Amino acid sequence: MRPVWLAGLAAGVLFAAPPIPIKVVVVTMFERGQDTGDQPGEFQFWVEREKLTRRYPMAHGYRDLRGSDSGVLGIVTGIGTARAAASIMALGLDPRFDLRRAYWLVAGIAGVDPADASLGSAAWAEWVVDGDIGHEIDAREIPPEWPTGYIPLRKSKPYELPRQEPDEGEVYRLNPALVEWAYQLTRNVVLADTEPMRAGRSRYTGFPNAQRPPFVLKGDTLSSGTFWHGRLLNRWANEWVRYHTGGKGNYVTTAMEDTGTLQSLTWLAQAGKVDRNRVLVLRAASNYDMQRPDVSATESLAEQKIGAYSAYLPALEAAYRVGVVVVHELLARWPKYERTPPS
Repeated sequence: MRPVWLAGLAAGVLFAAPPIPIKVVVVTMFERGQDTGDQPGEFQFWVEREKLTRRYPMAHGYRDLRGSDSGVLGIVTGIGTARAAASIMALGLDPRFDLRRAYWLVAGIAGVDPADASLGSAAWAEWVVDGDIGHEIDAREIPPEWPTGYIPLRKSKPYELPRQEPDEGEVYRLNPALVEWAYQLTRNVVLADTEPMRAGRSRYTGFPNAQRPPFVLKGDTLSSGTFWHGRLLNRWANEWVRYHTGGKGNYVTTAMEDTGTLQSLTWLAQAGKVDRNRVLVLRAASNYDMQRPDVSATESLAEQKIGAYSAYLPALEAAYRVGVVVVHELLARWPKYERTPPS
């Protein structure tokens, strides 16, 4: 098919098709195979169940886009902050779409802090913190009085105050009113539970929230390119999030891409391409981020293989089941939410 402007040129008139107005962008990070019909990644449930049948080629991004007649657009960014940032920037600058009033729903799986939640739970984040930007000393050379070898950028010891302001992209805060609205809307969504999940969480003795059936909560997320694991790094994650949010954030989930996504959306908002007040991040727990009491961190890490987590499919289901409630509400009352974000 010839581009619209070529067809117009052949007719003696040069014109461009108007951009497609988008209501909701669903941001996922990986898909294991095809968009439909095989073992799912984060994208497949959205494509199949929300009828994202329109395919938009995206040679300048990680994977082709999918859309629906209802105004939903789906993207797979690729794994890691770099691919996420590049993919979201590519979409934000794509002249085919009008994204100025679009809501952005990041919906994916993550590791979870057993102090806060259980396998299959889903957490809405208000704070998104980067776990890569900083300095590091090898664990074998950490001074004995230091709690960690990770040091904030431009600082000389862990958690040195005052924090650098402005920062270098270490922390992003989402619209608190929108996050609270999404949480209240979905807090009673019933999430899938399975016998392997029940068996897995029963081993986390001493962690009451880890032993609960899956539930929806509010909790913040840490993005890092390294798949870290273990009790000591869990302690670091909690302290790192607390430090970068001035004590306001509570670390709950660990993933890889969200600071990359937020960085691009921040700059796109500065250019008037998107509205940063319309962004939500939802992460569902496929695995715990640390070992249970009866094994070591290395033994626990050896059990962590993507697609083989005891809560892999239930977490994918939770990300969809919770996120789609928000998507459907936005679509059902679009004349209202197009003008003003809900709160």
